[in-house]
Amino acid sequence: MARRFPALLSAGVTALVTVGAVMAVPASASQDPAPEAVSKQVTQEAKPTVVLVHGAFADSSSWAGVIKRLTRDGYPVRTVANPLRGLPTDAAAAKDVLRSINGPIVLVGHSYGGAVIGNAAAGNPNVKALVYLAALAPDAGEPAYGPSDLPIKHTLPPVPAVEIPTVAADGTKSADVYLKQDQFRKAFAADVDPHTAATMALAQRPLDKGANSSLSTAAAWHDTPSYYLVTKQDQVGEPELQRFFAKRAKAHTIEVNSSHAVMVSHPGVVTRLIEEADQNRSGPGQTAGA
Repeated sequence: MARRFPALLSAGVTALVTVGAVMAVPASASQDPAPEAVSKQVTQEAKPTVVLVHGAFADSSSWAGVIKRLTRDGYPVRTVANPLRGLPTDAAAAKDVLRSINGPIVLVGHSYGGAVIGNAAAGNPNVKALVYLAALAPDAGEPAYGPSDLPIKHTLPPVPAVEIPTVAADGTKSADVYLKQDQFRKAFAADVDPHTAATMALAQRPLDKGANSSLSTAAAWHDTPSYYLVTKQDQVGEPELQRFFAKRAKAHTIEVNSSHAVMVSHPGVVTRLIEEADQNRSGPGQTAGA
């Protein structure tokens, strides 16, 4: 596993559930809807669909706190069950979900899911903003983990991983990479309560051993306004590497004292960044600190 963001962050089905809904406006046969009711409907319908893509060692349930807040604020939400088999497979799974959505989209990726969204969004005019959470953001032609020659000064200790050999239907051999359950919280979710972290460790989805080395064929951040959340207490993906990705993508960047599992430990911060991406989606991306 090359640069950190180890054997990072998906499983084999595509789509899930739309959690937000547009409020219906009652109307009688003899009377038009009240102006305030029409206004409320238009406001609801104008909100983009937020599509959430998890990474390695997580699953779609990790978005629960973010989904609760987004739907409360009137956003339709979809999640992608990231297969975590490599960028060709995983980006195709995300594209299937994106094609099923009418109207604007804010696309969010956590960790390895960042590499997925950069490929899946390419050429899709409905994707109005990209939000990266402690995420990989490779350029076209780079492995999922990004450039291999970056002089990262503050490297992290090896991720406590275990590999389980796999054999595909065609006989191809590989391995699934998991985080060791007894070290999961320390490495991945240090600021998550112990009970929740223990459940996450049991439910984690493995990453195929070769997924991080699969090549990116596109980088939608070149053309799409991008937002990046750096997790300063991360023990999985170096904060320094995260800052490199954010700066290169000219992303509006915030930093938070969080473990890698930021969507679980800081769902409010994540939600605010997603909603900021919506509110500013018609404008250009900004550099860090702007």
